[in-house]
Amino acid sequence: MTEAILLVGGKGTRLRPLTVNTPKPMVPAAGVPFLTHQLARAKAAGVDHIVLATSYLAEVFEPYFGDGSRLGLHLEYVTEVEPLGTGGAIRNVASRLRSGPDEPVLIFNGDILTGLDIQALVHEHETTGADVSLHLSRVEDPRVYGLVPTDGTGRVTAFLEKPQTPEEIVTDQINAGAYVFRRSVIDTIPTGRPVSVERETFPDLLSSGAHLQGMVDSTYWLDLGTPGAFVRGSADLVLGRAPSPGVPGRCGDSLVLATATVAPGAKLTGGTVVGEGARVGEGARVFGSTILDGAVIEPGAVITDSLIGRDARVGARTVLTGAVIGDGAHVGADNELQTGVRIWCEAKIPPSAVRFSSDQ
Repeated sequence: MTEAILLVGGKGTRLRPLTVNTPKPMVPAAGVPFLTHQLARAKAAGVDHIVLATSYLAEVFEPYFGDGSRLGLHLEYVTEVEPLGTGGAIRNVASRLRSGPDEPVLIFNGDILTGLDIQALVHEHETTGADVSLHLSRVEDPRVYGLVPTDGTGRVTAFLEKPQTPEEIVTDQINAGAYVFRRSVIDTIPTGRPVSVERETFPDLLSSGAHLQGMVDSTYWLDLGTPGAFVRGSADLVLGRAPSPGVPGRCGDSLVLATATVAPGAKLTGGTVVGEGARVGEGARVFGSTILDGAVIEPGAVITDSLIGRDARVGARTVLTGAVIGDGAHVGADNELQTGVRIWCEAKIPPSAVRFSSDQ
């Protein structure tokens, strides 16, 4: 159908400590690196050539995915020496594209989990003769997003920064992070400097009279930029709420990878994932959480909506709610960590050191 660019160069600072050792697109969601789901969905839509625009921890991607043949794809990698922003990253990989000047090129942000009908977006682009087509999503609270109003035909009329007052909220449509570019338009993006496609490329195209088309697709959409969102996205993949052919197993209440060990009396629900070599002890209860490879959950621990890093350990009877435990960290027994806490990689918390409630 067409080829694609995947923007996977971000540092993922909002996801730390998950991204201290791992670039955001490679953090596992539903048992595999999140990028796997994006690649699998692109392949299912007919894409066979994808260029990955990498920057932060760029050396991690190719050893895992190789040339893409395992996924039925041809993958190429282009690394930015200095971060170039979304528009700069697109322009930086243009030489690897094979499309003719008028052919469509798909572009995806590497941190969006979506049920977008990719073929429908390309069809919209081609039938309207657009220079660029954007996937738009409707949200209940658009104040934290850039707004993209359209006319009755779906043609984009403006790009509005995050609204500050109720009067500025003229639409609930936001830029959802997936685009189709006419190949020749990519060559108009300046080279050699950072460029924001959202703040510079799109507004400049609009002011020059280019045709930018918006397609509203209100299927599943989630920005995985925060730990809470990432954990929820992984759980939704396991539960089947978010579609992906990349989930390594059947959808259900939990996903336990092949070499993981779960005690008979442990309970896993809410889309929980237990990674390779991880262990969950007797009487532990884990809801809607991700336990990465090699982590250990000791008996009686209660973990809700949390992410436990590689080779981390959670002590017996410890209660975690909305927590992120970095790779190799050790939370001792009988602790209680509540929403928003982030334990850094290799950190150690002694037994009974942190509580949010009194002892019973």
